[in-house]
Amino acid sequence: MLEYNLPKYLPSAEELPDSDETPVDNELQELIPGLLKAILLILWAERMDWFFGIDMGIYYHPDQPPIVPDGFLSLGVERFYDEELRPSYVLWDEKIVPTLVLEVVSQTYRKEYTTKLNEYADLGILYYVIYSSRRRRKPRLEVHKLINSKYELQAGNPVWLPEIGLGIGCDRGNYSGVTREWLYWYDLSGKRYPTPQEQIKLVQKRAEVAEQRAQQMAQKLRSLGIDPDHFD
Repeated sequence: MLEYNLPKYLPSAEELPDSDETPVDNELQELIPGLLKAILLILWAERMDWFFGIDMGIYYHPDQPPIVPDGFLSLGVERFYDEELRPSYVLWDEKIVPTLVLEVVSQTYRKEYTTKLNEYADLGILYYVIYSSRRRRKPRLEVHKLINSKYELQAGNPVWLPEIGLGIGCDRGNYSGVTREWLYWYDLSGKRYPTPQEQIKLVQKRAEVAEQRAQQMAQKLRSLGIDPDHFD
């Protein structure tokens, strides 16, 4: 997993700082990965082999500061360790490199298209996703896939990620009371998975339809001289 030698004695996640104390400078850096995680919590509710971190440090060497993407997804790891949850993501403990990392570009450019591109490639992270809502002439969403140790830009919106079993793309919608362009997960056919709020509305709508059908059936029974309240 790691291409260099690690020290013999390694600190645990509890012994390492759980933050680089660098505040996010854009609310979208929290909301966009937060929406992706919220959808996964519904979509993969029964799965316990994944973890989605938001603004969490990824430690790759005890003598180096962590890399802190806006969001990242790991597959094949324990979803929860215990009730204290993860303070950080430590590669020598997890044994698995994240499959996907996400950077949301803000007004303060943080070398998302240069230095971080190389850092994530060196770690062997399969997908590097960059989103910049301020772009006008270039795509706002870029999905890079690691092929032969180099990232290659993937075409399309959404982009299918076969190793994850999901697609990722951007579209206009409403989340947290804000109507704008957001990132979403998609199925193989390109259909967007609903947000938690949309899921609630779907359930409510289905319940209303079921209630209407039940009332229609009751009325039909009454027209036949059958009391549905005493139907045996």
